[in-house]
Amino acid sequence: MRLKFTFPSTLQHTDRVDCVGWMSADDLYSVGEDHIIYKYNIIQNETIKIAELAQDIYALDMHWLPKGASVSSGGQGSSTISGGKRIIGSDLFVLTTSDGKFCFINKTGRIEKSVEAHRGAAICVRWSPDGSQFATGGEDGQVRIWARSGMLRSNLVQLATPIFCVCWSADNDAVLYCAGKHLVIKPLSPNLKQNSWKAHDQIILKCDWNTVNNLIISAGEDCRYKVWDAVGRPLFASHTFDYPITSLAWAPDGSNFAVGSYNTIRLCDSAGWCHSVEKPKDGSIFGLSWSNDSTQLACGCGTGRVGIGHIIERRIDWRHLEFVLTDSKVITVSNCETELKDKIELKDRLVKMSVGFGFLIVLTSNQGLIYNCKQLGHPALFDLRDMSMSLIVQAEKYFLLSDGINISIYSYEGRLVSTPKLISSKSDSININTVSISPDTVAVRDATDTKSIMLYDISGKPIGDGKLISHAHEINHLALDQMGSANERKLAFADKFQDLFLMHVRVTGQTQRLNHQRIRKLYTNIGSFRWNDQNGMLAGMADGKLNIWLYPNVVFIDQSLVDKTTYRIETNDFGKNPSISDFLSCQITIRKSTGALIQCAIPIYYELCLALLDANRAEEALQLCQYISDNSIYALIAVISLHNRDFDSAENAFAQLSNTEMVFCLQNLRSISSKEEREAELALLAGGNLHEAEGYYLQGNKPLHAIMLHLNEHNWDRAIDLTQRHPQYLDIVVGYRQKYLKNYGGGKKETNQKYIQAMKTVDIDWNRIDAKLRKELGEDSVLRILE
Repeated sequence: MRLKFTFPSTLQHTDRVDCVGWMSADDLYSVGEDHIIYKYNIIQNETIKIAELAQDIYALDMHWLPKGASVSSGGQGSSTISGGKRIIGSDLFVLTTSDGKFCFINKTGRIEKSVEAHRGAAICVRWSPDGSQFATGGEDGQVRIWARSGMLRSNLVQLATPIFCVCWSADNDAVLYCAGKHLVIKPLSPNLKQNSWKAHDQIILKCDWNTVNNLIISAGEDCRYKVWDAVGRPLFASHTFDYPITSLAWAPDGSNFAVGSYNTIRLCDSAGWCHSVEKPKDGSIFGLSWSNDSTQLACGCGTGRVGIGHIIERRIDWRHLEFVLTDSKVITVSNCETELKDKIELKDRLVKMSVGFGFLIVLTSNQGLIYNCKQLGHPALFDLRDMSMSLIVQAEKYFLLSDGINISIYSYEGRLVSTPKLISSKSDSININTVSISPDTVAVRDATDTKSIMLYDISGKPIGDGKLISHAHEINHLALDQMGSANERKLAFADKFQDLFLMHVRVTGQTQRLNHQRIRKLYTNIGSFRWNDQNGMLAGMADGKLNIWLYPNVVFIDQSLVDKTTYRIETNDFGKNPSISDFLSCQITIRKSTGALIQCAIPIYYELCLALLDANRAEEALQLCQYISDNSIYALIAVISLHNRDFDSAENAFAQLSNTEMVFCLQNLRSISSKEEREAELALLAGGNLHEAEGYYLQGNKPLHAIMLHLNEHNWDRAIDLTQRHPQYLDIVVGYRQKYLKNYGGGKKETNQKYIQAMKTVDIDWNRIDAKLRKELGEDSVLRILE
């Protein structure tokens, strides 16, 4: 991956260029110290002089209103009129100048409004991600927050040193600025404390905060750039270069960032590793700006020239195929099996490409193309509906496109399947970590409440009653499994504390009627994780180890077997902060923080065993174990056979594991004639789910079994609630409550109002109670209860 730069001969200022910015993927604006504002169209290679500033005013920074920013009235901006009020549109940027002002300038070059902002120069400006406000920093040491209309909202910071750079958090609730050698995160709320840390040994000149990956980059006069997380922990520090770093900028999708210094532009990935170095002979790089699709980089140089770089040599792999973008319109395909090469020539500039499940998805600036990897010659075409798509997520039957705000579901024939209506959305809220798609389900993290997940089926309809799935903490990453039926679909997600959870997407049967959502914690301190593309295995990086959960569903069945059904790979080769790039069949690709790829493999007999069990061929899977000395295979067969209600195979597997308790329990299950009672006992055995067991008992017309289930667990409120529909058992519940208070409560008086009322209407006769229990539960059950 590298940048290929061109310097248009028509786009030339007579003095240095500090301000560059993209209005769209085709239109670039630049402002130089020659006081001229140019607009350059890369398609037509046309430069237009749209405005000229006063000779005593020098532009220092510019920022376009973010795409998708909600339109609000009451401010001044574009000439659109609504109810007598002017409305700021998205065709506008803010320009700060050396006389302490900022100006609203529209795309035609007209100055809509000019405001006195700072004493001395107004050095920097940045819109908030939602476009509702912007921040300016000045030579007077102030950081000020302004409404979209240009009205002052607050003086956020007052320092004795100039503010060279400001940027916003993804949630629009905090501002990052550089103060001397320190970086400071200042919340907008006065009740919250700021976070400050020494980041460099010399003055910091530039910083940036990405809204997708939530990472911070900084650079300055110590000739180094560094990467930080959102709380100030260092993730990467470059070595010391020859010259101070004068500019840097994140790509909007968070995958790369660019660093500019004297005669040098570096392209780095999100981990900080430098992939390419360009050496234009144009002095220092004072301005950097990425296009919204993260494929083009504009730079303003000290000589007055403006360069436009395209990312080329992007490389993606799928099994034996390798796809390399050798030019902005050419993809080279290499087949490692046949050693043949082919080329895909596009009519327009490539924006995004993705490969998986046998299909290559290519998005250009005008349309989308779908190639079957078996035959690349005849792609299916589809229209992008004038949307700038920045994300592709693939599944077996469908793929998802997003522009960061909305999502669209397509089939591999190019047919638009649905456009789910999100409950709420904001700019750049949808990224690779916050959305996932499977053959039947779409999961999206809520944009306004990062603790909640929205679930849709492929048709775009909300799953269930449309309620959000809520978690206690902020969710950072989510992913749906790709195999199995819709009723068994599972969602894995990690929260901000790096705890990994597993959840059933669709809850069926009695569990659904009781509105009981099954969410279980699978692991802690998880980093990256990824589902297998052909089976239900889940891989995750944790504590420097690669963990492969061969059957993650075991967390719902028998948590004691989670460790036995986990395969681990421990090595020092992974380095710091590795991530899982692919999990195809038995091969796992790990990307190190340096950008290097490591191939790991798990034994193939795990995949064979899962395939046999999925086809209900458990006996053959047990025969496979005779040739392999691995207890994890027996544990795998035991738990999956238990889930599939194959009690014979499960009993044999548990016997091999010397788990006599489970063997006796399974033998007892086979002796139960009632299907509902057997399912209830199995629900208790496989996970201890009281709500599900209660539902099966009630479905089988065995209310006393359900009541005794809660009495044994001391769920007193639920037990007496069940007697409202079955009052003939009220004396049993009250009797056991009194016995509990006498034997274990030290003779305490009853305080529960439900039981106080019940005692007034019922007489306790233990002979009658024992008779009821023996009649409906049987002699053996009564003896166990009495014991």
